[in-house]
Amino acid sequence: MSETAAGTADAEKEIRPRQRFEFGANWARFLRSLDEDRITEAEKSLRAMLEIDNLEGQRFLDIGSGSGLFSLAARRLGATVHSFDYDPQSVACAQELKRRYFPDDPNWIIEQASVLDEAYLARLGQADIVYSWGVLHHTGRMWKALANVAGLVAPGGKLFISIYNDQGRKSRFWAAFKRSYVRHPWLRPFLISFVLLRSWGPIIVLDTLRMRGPLKSWNEYKRNRGMSPFSDVIDWAGGWPFEVATPDAIFDFYRKRGFALERLVTRQGIGCNEFVFSKPRSRRTAY
Repeated sequence: MSETAAGTADAEKEIRPRQRFEFGANWARFLRSLDEDRITEAEKSLRAMLEIDNLEGQRFLDIGSGSGLFSLAARRLGATVHSFDYDPQSVACAQELKRRYFPDDPNWIIEQASVLDEAYLARLGQADIVYSWGVLHHTGRMWKALANVAGLVAPGGKLFISIYNDQGRKSRFWAAFKRSYVRHPWLRPFLISFVLLRSWGPIIVLDTLRMRGPLKSWNEYKRNRGMSPFSDVIDWAGGWPFEVATPDAIFDFYRKRGFALERLVTRQGIGCNEFVFSKPRSRRTAY
């Protein structure tokens, strides 16, 4: 059996016995709603957070590529892209986007692999932009994953990650919630309904009271990185494994590894804190 086939088999073994959320199945549903507007919003979010106009001449490593949307956005911005994901269905999503928009393109490579596989990572070399949005906290070994990605950033390059915000007791509640979603399929309709009511109920009421129309914010949600509100609800409800960290903990973790914080977007409640770190070109420019 090849290494790729072995990795796919390992992933399927974890998903089928209800140990992990089926991220790829959720992303496959998302691709049905993918359009030019969503792709453009994804490109805008990359340009804004990385503070660039384009990615010409840059190598972009997408760790946990999910739907493949941000690999596609990076490729359209001119980067040479390498995407990988642990979930075979997510890999298939990225491959579908490549088929649609960049068929037979040698500058976009897609593979099935784990960020915890150090032997695989060692073969990748380093990239100018290492991107992993909302992924490393779903590995089951978040701090190991955070350490592994640090070595993939080339000197002078950037690391763009997002990690779930640590809310203490609330985060422990959500961990139990997500574990129940994965382990008990019969509960899923009730759990999804709970998340919909909790997250979107107040927004719909406010939009109605403001005479904006009850679904105004729902319909405009794609301006949030090109995402789909329902796909994000499913992802939040079922995203297991699940770990969290405070912004300070992530900052200190990478500061000790010589990285400088370039941009930070924090969340007060549920959701991900976003970080862009830069790696110095030499130790003389480090902290």
